[in-house]
Amino acid sequence: MSEVTQRLQRAQRWVIKVGSSLVTNEGRGLDEQAIGAWCDQIAKLAKGEPNGTPREIIMVSSGAIAEGMKRLGWSQRPKELHELQAAAAVGQMGLAQMYETQLRLHGMGSAQVLLTHADLADRERYLNARSTLLTLLAHHVIPVINENDTVVNDEIKFGDNDTLGALVANLVEADLLVILTDQKGLFSADPRQDPQARFIDHAQAGDPALERMAGGAGTSIGRGGMITKILAAKRAAGSGASTVIAWGRGEQVLLKLAAGENLGTFLQASTQKQQARKQWMMDHLQLPGSIRIDAGAVRKLLEEGKSLLPVGMVAVEGEFFRGDVVAIIDPQGHEVGRGLVNYASSEAKRLCGKPSSEIEPLLGFIAEPEMIHRDNLVMRG
Repeated sequence: MSEVTQRLQRAQRWVIKVGSSLVTNEGRGLDEQAIGAWCDQIAKLAKGEPNGTPREIIMVSSGAIAEGMKRLGWSQRPKELHELQAAAAVGQMGLAQMYETQLRLHGMGSAQVLLTHADLADRERYLNARSTLLTLLAHHVIPVINENDTVVNDEIKFGDNDTLGALVANLVEADLLVILTDQKGLFSADPRQDPQARFIDHAQAGDPALERMAGGAGTSIGRGGMITKILAAKRAAGSGASTVIAWGRGEQVLLKLAAGENLGTFLQASTQKQQARKQWMMDHLQLPGSIRIDAGAVRKLLEEGKSLLPVGMVAVEGEFFRGDVVAIIDPQGHEVGRGLVNYASSEAKRLCGKPSSEIEPLLGFIAEPEMIHRDNLVMRG
């Protein structure tokens, strides 16, 4: 069994991105048959087909502006910002309704999530978005994500949903990013111009040669191109997610990928998911604060791999906010780890030594029962 097959079969959390030309049948309006086929496969993946392993699926779907153009009777993508925003507002209604209807036919719930790049750059909004998506997955709901083109200027000017797909893959620590497109995958050159162009079925994500191969703009309907997909794969690989670029209209393409069939171009992440997350936290040269913990908490973290609970905290130093990376200090004053905090320093000081059951009475709200969840911890021991 090849390594690609093994990675595809083992991948449990998927982010699937579909482009405008596929979703809207080259701008002719939402393609109910195509969306229905993807939703049918997604439902089967979520329920454990084809090999008995249920997958967690997040959709990133383009198509709002294209659908809005069709509903407004526009044949060309407008250049004026207010017209793009109007098209997005009109089209988003139909896009969300289509996914909701098709997923419900297969017994699956859905949720619309509109994000901007700013949501994923701000620490607190990043954590809030992550918590929302993971909660939806825990309740077996399929999040359908799109950029919030209605209100954000630079997303429409420069953004693309290939990049958003990669950012979402990083956000939820996905195992696999699947980019469904109207092309078979990546070629060494444009096959329409070079009959000697070689198909790339497997490569390392982030290989500079891939960027030289890719190029060209998208269609008049969409904004992407193969280069944005190559760069998205490179970005997703930073958190350990491999990427598949495949023809979206292929029969049962998602189920075949889950079975381990190497369709399209597989761009392998060289970094393991856990290694990437640990490296990101350890790479912080300056930390805004620290949390001193007792000996019992040190043992729980180092030996048992537990989360850091408020009851094990002794003191808080510095000023930090939810989502910051802080140092974890043992009773001897040594840094034993780092982690992403769920509460700001002003709140953490009030929680020192308290059981999790007292978080809400003390603060008036509860974000998480842990100060630092074990998934957001990296220990030096």
